[in-house]
Amino acid sequence: MSREILLLVDVLAREKNVTKDIVFGALELALASATKKRVHDEADVRVVVDRETGDFETYRRWEIVADSDFIYEAYHIPLSEAQKQDPEVEIGDYLEEFLEPIDFGRIGAQAAKQVILQKIRDAERDQILNDFLERKEHLVTGTIKRMERGNAIIEAGKIEAVLPRDQMIPRENLRIGDRVKAYLLRIDRAARGPQLILSRTAPEFIIKLFELEVPEVDDGLLEIKAAARDAGMRAKIAVKSNDQRVDPIGTCVGMRGMRVTAVTNELAGERVDIVLWSADPAQFVVGALAPAEVQSVVVDEDRHSMDVVVDEDNLAIAIGRGGQNVRLASEMTGWAINLMTEEESKTRVEAESAAIRVLFMEKLDVDEEVANILINEGISTLEEVAYIPLHEMLEIEAFDEATVQELRDRARNVLLTEAIVTEEQIGDVAEDMLALEGMDKSLAGKLASQGIKTRDDLADLAVDELTEMTGIDADRAKQLITTARAHWFE
Repeated sequence: MSREILLLVDVLAREKNVTKDIVFGALELALASATKKRVHDEADVRVVVDRETGDFETYRRWEIVADSDFIYEAYHIPLSEAQKQDPEVEIGDYLEEFLEPIDFGRIGAQAAKQVILQKIRDAERDQILNDFLERKEHLVTGTIKRMERGNAIIEAGKIEAVLPRDQMIPRENLRIGDRVKAYLLRIDRAARGPQLILSRTAPEFIIKLFELEVPEVDDGLLEIKAAARDAGMRAKIAVKSNDQRVDPIGTCVGMRGMRVTAVTNELAGERVDIVLWSADPAQFVVGALAPAEVQSVVVDEDRHSMDVVVDEDNLAIAIGRGGQNVRLASEMTGWAINLMTEEESKTRVEAESAAIRVLFMEKLDVDEEVANILINEGISTLEEVAYIPLHEMLEIEAFDEATVQELRDRARNVLLTEAIVTEEQIGDVAEDMLALEGMDKSLAGKLASQGIKTRDDLADLAVDELTEMTGIDADRAKQLITTARAHWFE
């Protein structure tokens, strides 16, 4: 019988293209399953097959648990009982009892055979999947084998993959027998069916299609840096040339538009804008908003946003149908883009300047003329007046050294006074509120002056109440309130 086991293992390993260890493991599980039926259905049975001789030994085992945790006598044994047999055992160890092996020739149970075959099928599928993943193929090409609840099951060589309904291009009519390309979105190893999850809507899909059509990418002459899509409607890709002799946009378009047309046809007519990538974020955003022409850009690093000014004629183009153009540009660049006309920009700048002017006049006790000089020099906070390098302040022609020093002293005194007041205000503020992500001492001081001193006080506020109290923007207010309420749901 031992020889028969070895022959069986050898045949199955060769036939199914899996290792002998996997077949031995399946065999051990099958024998353990068959043994359980004779001993106890819930027993923990371990079978060990000798890889050299084919002989096997069977053990029933019990896990050692604390006396207070002892419930399942079929596979648990209390520590006090176990230590009577072996004083050195600990919780988590196992006690084993040798069992007479069942007659392998009489297992007869179809279940044992099924366990072996199922285990081998799983191993075979894993092996095929691992071979596929080793090739690092992100673009999958296959034929639609069947449709299940709107999802397409695609056969790609020996592998089956699933293209979910929500990952298909809208209004695309895929049918059984169609040959399709898709991007490997993720791998679901826990799935009983196809484990490869595909997508035809992911931005990465269009990048892979261009890499397929543009050999210069493989050669390293060209890079596709980013992409954004409104699947089936419009897409944007950003390209960069690594060789001055190569025109990145023209290369992707191809002679008579052949390359971009091939991608468009694969994407069910999706229109593609190809723009130049730039390491300068502002320049990248300007290119991403094409075909709209941009007049100016103001970058806000703290909020990771840009105010982009366009003229009236270009505003509709920059926004695009249903906001599509600006949305895709924002997704591709990773920056929040605020579009405005020149008139709106002027109004906004004037409002901001007016607020800064009032701040300087009140806090520094200066007249409007001095405040305007500071604003025109790009200075907008008391911190800048107090701490920017002295030589930079002295470069302002309208100020002499005495004036500059006086302004710096006044600014520092105001900041020191405000810091002392803030420290006094936050003295009664609860630690749990001060520790909230997004909270700082200045903000906590403003809230404390309004009687908001605990995390629950903050959590009870509405977004508009918080913005009115503190002057912070709605997004930050919403995030703070959400964070403050988090412990309610734990």
